[in-house]
Amino acid sequence: MLTIPIKRAHIEVTHHLTKADVDALIAAPDQRTSRGRRDRTFLLFLARTGALVSEATGVNANDLQLERPHPQVLLRGKGRRDPVVPIAKDLARALTSLLSERGIAHHEPRAIFVGARTERLTRFGATHIVRRAATEAVPTRLALADKPISPHIFRHSLAMKLLQSGVDLLTIQAWLGHATGRHDPPLCRSGCRDDAQWTREGGRHRRSRRAFPTK
Repeated sequence: MLTIPIKRAHIEVTHHLTKADVDALIAAPDQRTSRGRRDRTFLLFLARTGALVSEATGVNANDLQLERPHPQVLLRGKGRRDPVVPIAKDLARALTSLLSERGIAHHEPRAIFVGARTERLTRFGATHIVRRAATEAVPTRLALADKPISPHIFRHSLAMKLLQSGVDLLTIQAWLGHATGRHDPPLCRSGCRDDAQWTREGGRHRRSRRAFPTK
């Protein structure tokens, strides 16, 4: 009898950071300088919201709702995708301080994250902030030396954090935009047991998801 070998499907594990990795990156910028305070706030923004680089750099002060009981931000995405996502308390405090330092009122349509010439931060500038933080964090967090650090890795790391916290896969996809398939590879399978675990209670698509553990 002829035995036909079964080809096993290869599931790629997407790179992501641990909580300790993320904390080390956020803590790396020098808080004694205006650049360091901006960098820390930008890193917090990527880590807590899972925003794309274009969304993070495109945020204006009037996209924030920091005075609400549950702060949130409007991320202006491509096409018709403009999700409203929750803001963690530490990010809300950092954003409030940054706006105050720059003399920007909450209702103003002015860029939050700017470069040295006070122009809106570019994709190149955003990548430079993340890589600089990684370089500064390596002496205290050696594990970062072997990881591909980029702005996008914060997005994957948040997805993994939510998944391990019990948030179902469909809800995570709806929030981060994975369902479009345009910006991200499939969510990583490491740490996931089965489809039943991914589809626990609460898997509804909503524009704003305040219940997510973002801190």
